[in-house]
Amino acid sequence: MARWINLRPTRRTAVPLAMLPFVLVLLLYTAGSHVRKAENPNDKLLPSLTELTAAVERVALTPDRRSGRYLLWSDTAASLRRLVLGVVIAAAIGLSLGLAIGLLPVVRATMAPFVAAVSLIPPLAILPVLFIVFGLGEVAKVVLVVVGIAPFLVRDLAQRTAELPQEQLVKAQTLGAGSWLVVWRVALPQIAPRLISAVRLALGPAWLFLISSEAIAATAGLGYRIFLVRRYLAMDVILPYVIWITLLAFLLDLALRLASRRLFPWAQATESGL
Repeated sequence: MARWINLRPTRRTAVPLAMLPFVLVLLLYTAGSHVRKAENPNDKLLPSLTELTAAVERVALTPDRRSGRYLLWSDTAASLRRLVLGVVIAAAIGLSLGLAIGLLPVVRATMAPFVAAVSLIPPLAILPVLFIVFGLGEVAKVVLVVVGIAPFLVRDLAQRTAELPQEQLVKAQTLGAGSWLVVWRVALPQIAPRLISAVRLALGPAWLFLISSEAIAATAGLGYRIFLVRRYLAMDVILPYVIWITLLAFLLDLALRLASRRLFPWAQATESGL
C-alpha cells in the first residue's frame, strides 16, 4: 500500500497542484461576491470581478485627471525605489558587520550585544521618531526599511560566518593570508549565497515597514494609495493593489533565487526547495 509520505507529484501534476489553492480562493471569492451582490447590488466589501477589472483599467490604463499620471505605475515606481534602496543599504550593512562580528573576536565582543539589543526594538515603534528626525520625505521611509531588516541580516550573517570551519581559516593564515585576505578569499565566497537567502527572507518585513511608512506620510506609493482609498471603502482598488504587491514580492523573490542559482550553483544543494 502506497503511503502518503512516499507520494511525490510528477512534473505534469506539479503545476495543477500548485494552481489548485489559487483556483479555490478565486471560486470562493466569486461565490461570496455573488451572494453579497444578490442581497445588496451596491455592496462594496466583495466587488465583482467586473468591478475589479474596471478598477484596474482605471488606475493602470487611464491617466489621472488631476496629475495626468497612471496611478498604479507611478505608485509602483515610488514604492520600488524606496524598497530597493532600503534593502541594498541594509544588505551592505548586514554583510560588512556580519563578516566583522563573525570573524573578529574584538568586534564580536563590542558589537554583538549592541546588534542583539537593536534587533529587539520594534521598528514601527520608532517610526514617529524617524519622521521627527528625518522629516516626512523619502529618507525616513528608507531608514525604516534599513532599521527594520538590517539587524536580522547582521545576526544571521554573523552566525553563518562564525560557523565556518576553523580549519579553513587556520590553513589560509598558514599560507600567509592576512585578515583582509581571509575575509575576501575564504569567508566572503561562502557567505555571499547566504546573503541572498537572508535578503529573500527579509523582503516580507521590508514590504511591511515600507507600506506602514507610506500609509502615514506619503504623496505616492502603493501603501499610500491603499490607505487613501480605504476611507471610501474602495475595495475594488484595494484588492488589486494588494494582489499587485504580492506579485511584485514574488517576482523580487524569484529574481533573487535565480541570481543565486546563476552566481552560486554550488550552494544550491544545501538550499534546495527554498
